[in-house]
Amino acid sequence: MALARETYLEALMAAQLAGRDGSGAVLAVAEAALAAPQPPSSRAPDLLLDGMAAMITEGHAAAAPKLKQAVDAFRTGDVVASGGFRWLWLAQEAAQEVWDDDAWHELSMLSLQLIRDAGALSVLPLGLRGYICAQIYAGELATAAAAIDDQRIASEATGSRLAPYGELILTAWRGDEAELSALVEATLEEIVPRGEGIGVSTCQWVTALLHNGLGNYARALAAAELVLDPPRKLDWTINATLPELVEAAARSGQQQRARDALDQLSAITRPSGSDWGLGLEARSRALLSGPDTAEPHYREAVERLGRTRVRGDRARAHLLYGEWLRRQRRRSDAREQLRSAYRLFSEMGMEAFAERARGELRATGETVRKRQADARDELTPQEKEIARLAREGLSNLEIGARLFLSPRTVEWHLRKVFAKLGFRSRQELSRV
Repeated sequence: MALARETYLEALMAAQLAGRDGSGAVLAVAEAALAAPQPPSSRAPDLLLDGMAAMITEGHAAAAPKLKQAVDAFRTGDVVASGGFRWLWLAQEAAQEVWDDDAWHELSMLSLQLIRDAGALSVLPLGLRGYICAQIYAGELATAAAAIDDQRIASEATGSRLAPYGELILTAWRGDEAELSALVEATLEEIVPRGEGIGVSTCQWVTALLHNGLGNYARALAAAELVLDPPRKLDWTINATLPELVEAAARSGQQQRARDALDQLSAITRPSGSDWGLGLEARSRALLSGPDTAEPHYREAVERLGRTRVRGDRARAHLLYGEWLRRQRRRSDAREQLRSAYRLFSEMGMEAFAERARGELRATGETVRKRQADARDELTPQEKEIARLAREGLSNLEIGARLFLSPRTVEWHLRKVFAKLGFRSRQELSRV
């Protein structure tokens, strides 16, 4: 019985990578899993299978309680007895489906640690993928970039052909249009022939994200629309795309299309009851509200997202609120929100959104100097990650184990960091 249920989970994991399934295979697997005999006692993988199958067959409202139970089981139970890192990638998917950013962060860290402890190099690229994406959403773009370097090395060593999901998302948040266009083109050329549909959806979603950051709303809308065609389930890029579609459609004057997307978004955020999901819904609803009703939604979005790890989404709530306030001719209030947005975007390195916030601040009459590069910007992503870990008190041996580097290599990188920053010891890193 346990082996049969694990086989169903493996099938769902394969379906998640394949994505864009129009054959009904995902639904068939979910229905078969629900029809199978129930185990006498539910382990974390059993709870995960039940929750995923319910989401596919019945929707988020029915699945949310089961998915939350599964996520809690992986966070608090004996993960090794539940299969170790084997199911943690799908458990991270469950955390995202219920908009639990804390659980996503913890499970991504746990998965990576278990993979490293086991020396399972062959699955390291997949483990790093979850970690990278969680770090990007937390606004830790430098950490994510360093992990992408590690993933690239691991992929070359193992022959992994996983699409560069983390790099796609990172480049979109950074707002580099030329780099993302080239990366999307190269990715699609590689993944389409092998049927990696989730990669196609990811390319379309990050294109919408990029163009919303740049204020190219028509192009963002066109890209977002592609993600939702054909309708399907077990594809988190849909969840990520819906807020992009609402913003792009609202700013393109297509109010009904934006309202339809908001209805879809509400159906998958409200069952979660989480600040991340409800904050995104409030932010999206504010865009479609009139002058007399929008502000409470903007305030709710800022408050809810401010309690989460998802700093990029939090900064966007400040930006949209500030843009709305400026258009209401409340310049002083607008500056407060736009300053917060600009500071956050600049700190995270989300340049397109930062420039959008800076332009809005200029429109309020405030002069804003573009952030100048400092010594920290001269560090490579890996040097920044090593410096961060050294600042946290980790030894060279511990840093090397975390990043799959030798202690001697870590020491070499630290000498370069000290030279660039003008430091002589690890203690001085606390100033950075």
